[in-house]
Amino acid sequence: MFQFLINLFKRKQAEEVQDPMKKYLIVGLGNIGEKYENTRHNIGFKILDFMAKHEAFNFETQKLGDLATYKLKGRTFILLKPNTYMNLSGKAILYWLTKEKIPLENLLVITDDLNLPFGSLRVKMKGSDGGHNGLKDTQHKLNTTKYNRFRFGISDAFSSGRQVDYVLGEWTPEEEEKLNERLTKSVEIIKSFGLAGINITMNSFNGK
Repeated sequence: MFQFLINLFKRKQAEEVQDPMKKYLIVGLGNIGEKYENTRHNIGFKILDFMAKHEAFNFETQKLGDLATYKLKGRTFILLKPNTYMNLSGKAILYWLTKEKIPLENLLVITDDLNLPFGSLRVKMKGSDGGHNGLKDTQHKLNTTKYNRFRFGISDAFSSGRQVDYVLGEWTPEEEEKLNERLTKSVEIIKSFGLAGINITMNSFNGK
C-alpha cells in the first residue's frame, strides 16, 4: 500500500510538469500609462484586458510587464503586457520566453496595423516589422522575423503628416461600437492558436 502511494505521488508529480509544447506566450503590445489606455496603438493591451475580463483572470505586475496565466484544455497561456513601452517590447518578450522555457513557435505577438482596414484580423507566421517599432525591437531581440504575429487593422484614415497623432489617438465613436465584436473574435484567435495551431488559426480567421 505504501509503495502504491509513492508511485501515485510520483505519477502526479510527473503530470504536473508542464510540457513546454503546451505553453504559449501571448504578448499584447502597447504603451503603459493612462493617456495611452484607449489609443489605437494599444490594441494589444486592450485585447488581453478584454480576455481577462471575460475569462475571469487578473494581471499582476512582474519583471518587465504585467502577467497573467490562463489554462484551457491542458494548455497554459502566459499573457504578457510589456511595461517597457512599445519601442523596447522585444526585451520583455525575450525575457519571458526564456524564463518560461516557451518555444519560439508558441509565441504570438498582438499588434495594431495601419495597412489593414479597421477591425481586419490577420495572423501570420513571419514577416517584416512594417515600420512598427514594437515589432522592430522584437525582431532585433529575437534575431529573427520568423515568429507568429496577430495584426489588428486600425486603417490609415489620417492626412499626410498625421500618422503619429492618428496611431496615438483614441477610437472614434463609430469604431467603439464595432470593437466588442472584434475583441471577442480576437480572443477566439488566441484560444485557437493554443488549441488548434497556427495554420488552422490562419485558415479559420484571416480576413474574417
